[in-house]
Amino acid sequence: MSVSPLPGPLRVALADDHAVVRAGYRRLLELEADIAVVAEYGDAESAYSALAGSSGDDIDLLVLDLSMPGRSGLELLRRLAQRRPELSVLVFTMHDSAAMLDQCLRAGAAGFVTKSSAPEVLVTAVRQAARGEIALSPDVAALAARAEGGPPHTRLSSREFDILQQLLAGRGVEEIAQTLRLSTKTVANYQTRIRQALGVGSAVELLNYAREHGLGGPGV
Repeated sequence: MSVSPLPGPLRVALADDHAVVRAGYRRLLELEADIAVVAEYGDAESAYSALAGSSGDDIDLLVLDLSMPGRSGLELLRRLAQRRPELSVLVFTMHDSAAMLDQCLRAGAAGFVTKSSAPEVLVTAVRQAARGEIALSPDVAALAARAEGGPPHTRLSSREFDILQQLLAGRGVEEIAQTLRLSTKTVANYQTRIRQALGVGSAVELLNYAREHGLGGPGV
């Protein structure tokens, strides 16, 4: 869906837990006369607190990393889609799997760009997302048109996929429960269902599955 051009510079916020990375693409974006970076966040909670409040009214687009401490970027994306559906969110991530792309687009992302992309790809994607277009970097564009009936992890629910990502990041059941404000038993049950859905019986088999399907491993 296309929208009318925004008056004045496009007001962009950045959410990434690596300060050096934020500084790099902040400088890149601010070289453009029609883009102004007006806010930065180092974790999902601070980003949500600001963007869900009145200060979020001053931001047109969020450039969002997925791998952050505490709540994941994917969880933030879903929460913002409910609280601030008018806010465009461009995912900027190291992930390049079809499953992650699918989850992000279903959660309401306006685009998906990998961090291995050329600098001009990010700049172009920011403008496209602000216009209401789906912005994809070339290396993931083909994934958007993939056929249905992919591997088992593509059929996980949004909550299951989010917990899977946290397990693959090396977080334990208790830590995930605290982050998502769920009971330890609930998260443990999710972990069991995820393993059953993927056909794995242990943490080692889960990691092997993740590597085989490009989902990453500890520390992603």
